Amino acid sequence: MSATGYIQVRAYTSNAEFPLKNVAITITATDGTAIAMRLTDQSGQIVPVEIPVPDKSESQAPESAEPPFTSVNLYARLQGYEQVESTNLQVFAGTTTWQNLEMVPLSEFPDQWDQNVTFNTPPQNL
Repeated sequence: MSATGYIQVRAYTSNAEFPLKNVAITITATDGTAIAMRLTDQSGQIVPVEIPVPDKSESQAPESAEPPFTSVNLYARLQGYEQVESTNLQVFAGTTTWQNLEMVPLSEFPDQWDQNVTFNTPPQNL
């Protein structure tokens, strides 16, 4: 791992995409090791988080055994909203991976106060 990629988050609610402040964002490695914890600002965003990723040159040959990205998991929590979990997000060297998080108010589903919404990103066919 000799390069850097970034992950950026935008949390909002409703189809009108109203930004949500103070959403607790946790980014972990796929093994569960914490990488970063942030709170969204008034625009519903966090400061981009640096992620160590493989150098682009390590993925230029088709027979490369390693994928050209690093996978991370992301968890979002805000009181009064469903918890959101995004797994296997792919971060590439020199780019910013954006994760949009539509947070659903629990008042829309009062019986589901402990339910997580999980999104799994399958690997790209590179």
